[in-house]
Amino acid sequence: MKNIAVIGSGTMGNGIAHVFAQTGYKVSLIDISAPALEKAIATISKNLDRQIAKEKITEADKKSTLDNITSFTDMKKGVKGCDLVVEAATENVDLKLKIFKDLDEACDANTILATNTSSISITKIAAVTKRADKVIGMHFMNPVPVMKLVEVIRGYNTSNEVTEKIMSMSKDLGKVPVEVNDYPGFVANRILMPMINEAIYSLYESVAGVEEIDTVMKLGMAHPMGPLQLADFIGLDVCLSILNVLYEGFGNPKYAPCPLLVNMVEAGHKGVKSGSGFYSWGHGTKDLIVADQFKK
Repeated sequence: MKNIAVIGSGTMGNGIAHVFAQTGYKVSLIDISAPALEKAIATISKNLDRQIAKEKITEADKKSTLDNITSFTDMKKGVKGCDLVVEAATENVDLKLKIFKDLDEACDANTILATNTSSISITKIAAVTKRADKVIGMHFMNPVPVMKLVEVIRGYNTSNEVTEKIMSMSKDLGKVPVEVNDYPGFVANRILMPMINEAIYSLYESVAGVEEIDTVMKLGMAHPMGPLQLADFIGLDVCLSILNVLYEGFGNPKYAPCPLLVNMVEAGHKGVKSGSGFYSWGHGTKDLIVADQFKK
């Protein structure tokens, strides 16, 4: 498999395209927005420059990587002849179901369809296609060019052959694939999101402040980033969406999102992407400060 399509050119999509292209795959980067595609290519170029500065790649490597990427606003044209399509659109179940229904009709019969979803059921997504055996989860971690893990999620009907191909391909990308089964949140977010939610509850119930909570987890638990800062980085809207998937999927109140998180998302405070969350991000990550509403 050498021809890959990536649906969605946002943070995850451009990162996935970057890694495939740098490994030598021909990549069709697809988005309905031409300006978003231009921004994605600029982001990939900037990230390649960082790798050059660290002497991890050469200028020639950068050129070959960018030459391997072709952008499309027409999905049907973009997926033509592709062996694998990786969907990396917004974490919205209705949107993903529509995309996969369209992909099933547009792609060759043998094309594998993967989703980068962080929590939505692979089995549910596969059910809208006529190729459930060829639908699988490839949950990359952010930032994709740096993080080694790929959660490879088998849907109820995903074949052994497809799973083996995706495991092998992930290793070819220089990643460490971990095979998991299709239950809400898989492994990463089933464990991570309740921890983040509990950190938000600790703030909500005035157990401690933002910096104090993050400091305890960084210094006491050896986490590279505190849970509240990490939530801002992931996107508070994404955290809320995943917690709702867990809550609805298991029917267990321990997964219910904290009211503070709900209110923040409804008020437009989504973390880094909006410039404010538990921290204020207007001056960049190096100068982050506790957001005004959380200052003592």
